[in-house]
Amino acid sequence: MSKYTTGEIAKLCGVTVRTVQYYDTRGILIPGELSEGGRRLYSEEDLKRMKVICFLRELGLSIDAVSQILNEEHPEKVVSLLIEQQEKVLSDEIFDKREKLEKLRELKNGLKSKETFSLESIGDIAVFMEGKKKLRKMRWTMVLTGIPVSALQCFAIFFWAVKGIWWPFIIWAAVAVSWGILVSRYYFKHVKYICPECHEVFKPALKEAFWANHTPTTRKLTCTGCGHKGFCVEVWGGEEK
Repeated sequence: MSKYTTGEIAKLCGVTVRTVQYYDTRGILIPGELSEGGRRLYSEEDLKRMKVICFLRELGLSIDAVSQILNEEHPEKVVSLLIEQQEKVLSDEIFDKREKLEKLRELKNGLKSKETFSLESIGDIAVFMEGKKKLRKMRWTMVLTGIPVSALQCFAIFFWAVKGIWWPFIIWAAVAVSWGILVSRYYFKHVKYICPECHEVFKPALKEAFWANHTPTTRKLTCTGCGHKGFCVEVWGGEEK
């Protein structure tokens, strides 16, 4: 079985020799044996115990609290719960930092597309980023609801072309029109647009928005604030009350 000196166990646990010696004086890490020269020697079990002590100290527990936990009848149960709790905390922190990193990268890329840098342009990008995930989710919902309609279309065309039965096509047309109206109303109920001139966030009339030229992220509209007509950036508008 491996034996470790004070310096070796300190190096393996990322602490100073003085820290190991201090834990010895406090009675929470007593060396398994002493060498003939009086040097402290620690076993594998001592090393494991030292790692647990370091973990508990990193959580902010005092020496007295660490001592009490290690003197419990089943200290491993307490330590296991603390590890699970710390794991959840770190996972939440990682998720939060990844979201912040994604926002920073989107902001950086958004600013590159701007010829001039301004506080208004940062505000526009921030609004766009805030609802980007919600917009993506809504669009996927629309795509998924459209799959049955497309399937019905294929079915209707097949019957009309192969068997000369036309009435399924009439049913599909009625369903497609109804679906298109409902989806359009739902879509434009949840989006708004940012004017590139005055930076106002506005909601256009349904008729104008429906027939306007558009790209995946913009639509050519007339701003209700300044009257500018041009491509406006589409953003999440939330649920209308």
